[in-house]
Amino acid sequence: MSTLPKYAFFKGQIVPYDEAKVGALTHALHYGTAAFAGLRGYWNEEAEQMYVVRPVDHFKRLLNSAKILMMKFSYTPEDLVEILVKLLRAEGNRTDTYIRPLIYKADEAIGVKLHGLTDELLMVAIPFGRYIDKEEGAHVCFSSWRRVDDNSIPARAKASGSYVNSALIKSEAMLNGFDEGLVLNEDGHIAEGSAENFFLVRDGVAITPPPTDNILEGITRRTVMHLMRAEMGLEVQERPIDRTEVYVADEAFFCGTGVQIAAITKVDHRPVGDGTMGPVVKGLRDLYFNFVRGKLPAYKDWLLPIYEK
Repeated sequence: MSTLPKYAFFKGQIVPYDEAKVGALTHALHYGTAAFAGLRGYWNEEAEQMYVVRPVDHFKRLLNSAKILMMKFSYTPEDLVEILVKLLRAEGNRTDTYIRPLIYKADEAIGVKLHGLTDELLMVAIPFGRYIDKEEGAHVCFSSWRRVDDNSIPARAKASGSYVNSALIKSEAMLNGFDEGLVLNEDGHIAEGSAENFFLVRDGVAITPPPTDNILEGITRRTVMHLMRAEMGLEVQERPIDRTEVYVADEAFFCGTGVQIAAITKVDHRPVGDGTMGPVVKGLRDLYFNFVRGKLPAYKDWLLPIYEK
């Protein structure tokens, strides 16, 4: 799926990747006291340009995660964008790329806490393709696990420790022969996939769980909602979704930076709609991939070109 990067932003500077090392007692490694973001850069072969999608929004959310985890940084979102550009130009990728910024408690110390520790930032970028192989028709199951509650581990922070929950969901699904899992919250309503936001379509209306159902407030989710309303003329509702609504949906899909737009065509061995990718999801995928590669002029402000012309 990926290769190792050549460089990393580590302890305030861009260094060779092999020099970006942390100690065996690093706090974040032992206690999950870290948070991250995921951004994508899309290569447009015709324009010979890479476009990063909504970087300021991603970095605003990362710094909000820092607040929740009692981290203090002097960086602004614009500072992080500048670091991102320098890193990507150093890497020099001419292909689709995934960018991973990580903020973490860097002290080499034993003891569970958030306060009184050293906060660090690192960032890497790697060539990256699909997150789910079957983007045009994923077979998913409902997980036996529940989504972590905001009063346990805040869902709106991309906290590293909470992704143990995601890993349990994902491995259970894949080891049972599925492509991905859908997870319910403690109220029994759909939250999201293991690491993706979720939408279904019924009677021409797109429906997605609200932030209060313990979902990540996804940047791609926000983009998709806008595109469906503004470009496709669809009504989009945010409301709780029952499990069996998916069984009678016309279409369903995951979205996220990693997963992009992935059609769900079967849930718990039941076909969604006619069991193939439907017209709404297909139209949305076409629209989204044109957008991220800079082919929709109306949305150029959401894209950051990396290479100087």
